[in-house]
Amino acid sequence: MSRRQLNPSRRIGDGGAVPFATALQSKSRASPVLSIALIITGALLIICYVNSGSGGFGSSKAAVSRVEGDFSCTTEVQRAIPILKKAYGDNMHKVLHIGPETCSVVSMLLKEEDTEAWGVEPYDIEDADANCKSLVRKGIVRVADIKFSLPYRAKSFSLVIISDALDYLSPKYLNKTLPELARVSADGIVIFTGYPGQQRPKVADKSKFGRPAKMRSLSWWIRFFVQTSLEENEAFIKKYEQAAEKGSYKPMCQIFHLKSYH
Repeated sequence: MSRRQLNPSRRIGDGGAVPFATALQSKSRASPVLSIALIITGALLIICYVNSGSGGFGSSKAAVSRVEGDFSCTTEVQRAIPILKKAYGDNMHKVLHIGPETCSVVSMLLKEEDTEAWGVEPYDIEDADANCKSLVRKGIVRVADIKFSLPYRAKSFSLVIISDALDYLSPKYLNKTLPELARVSADGIVIFTGYPGQQRPKVADKSKFGRPAKMRSLSWWIRFFVQTSLEENEAFIKKYEQAAEKGSYKPMCQIFHLKSYH
């Protein structure tokens, strides 16, 4: 800091425009001002850096998260809840969410008027916060392996939403899990899944999930739905797209609306 303060005074003295004593007085007066200016500039730079990393405007956050491998379709579900409410209306009165970090989604849904929410966490919750553990103790959230039958009766929920979890299942287990989603839902299923090439979040721990995530294309999913006798729900697709357009919502995950088995 002292070298940076001396340099301007040396340049002024060398030019002969100001006597040396006057230059010293000028330096002593300028030093506090210079220090304050440097502090303010540093603070502004820090604020700009933090905002660019934390996503002050939403879209920036998503872009940074994808680059860092911190992107999650479960986070996308939280963004989409207002759009889902407008599209599904009364069909969202009893919702089951399945996926990692389901406690965060269930907590948001429980704040919605006239909405019951339940959740299935496919993986262990050893690191879960107190709120999540409370939801588990109350039976609102269950920890269950979705490769097997879900612990619910047929048509227990009006709508089933699943995010991230299907990306970790092989076709062998998808053949069992998707029909289970259709079995426990009454009015529809909404699937949030990643795009090919999209990075997965921190939860993509191979030792924990058994296999790395596999991002599948739109055409792959469409073929798979046909093979498992699941039909896309055209009526709700249209309502959802209309609500998304009005809300200027642009999804960053693939979203599929399917009919339940009847």
